[in-house]
Amino acid sequence: MSSDSESPAAAGTEQTVPRASHYSHEELLACGRGELFGAGNAQLPLPPMLMFDRITSIGTEGGAYGKGHVLAEFDVRPDLWFFGCHFKNDPVMPGCLGLDALWQLVGFHLGWLGAPGRGRALGVGEVKFSDQVLPTVRKVVYGIDIKRVRQGKLVLGIADGWLEADGARIYDAKDLRVALFQA
Repeated sequence: MSSDSESPAAAGTEQTVPRASHYSHEELLACGRGELFGAGNAQLPLPPMLMFDRITSIGTEGGAYGKGHVLAEFDVRPDLWFFGCHFKNDPVMPGCLGLDALWQLVGFHLGWLGAPGRGRALGVGEVKFSDQVLPTVRKVVYGIDIKRVRQGKLVLGIADGWLEADGARIYDAKDLRVALFQA
């Protein structure tokens, strides 16, 4: 959390479930149905747009900036929906899906903190792709390092993120921005 803002949880919001340090696929699906953080609060997309299978670590400490982190994993299979259409005879996971996964994780982190509202990606400062996720990849690991969380008319999360394919870092994103908006 940034030192100039109040913790979203301290601002009087209530969570449906206690904060955990990791989440299973079933718990992520519950988040997609709006059952994890309460009605009207942060949700993940449901499959096929949910781009990770589990969150292996989430916290308010650690990460590159000491302000929080999330690590998640995605099991890659050759029969995933996007390989059949992107591209015919040249299958590759669209880079925008990896980027969306990073935004999903920033929004999840805000909901996990207890912040109210529905999440929306606002932008990213810079994205670099140095390789591709092919059907031969077995596992993708995503990581986000929280830089700042601001509470005001909306809750804004800013983070850097990365993607590893079978242990090789191939995506880097700077200044991912996600906000939670209340209706």
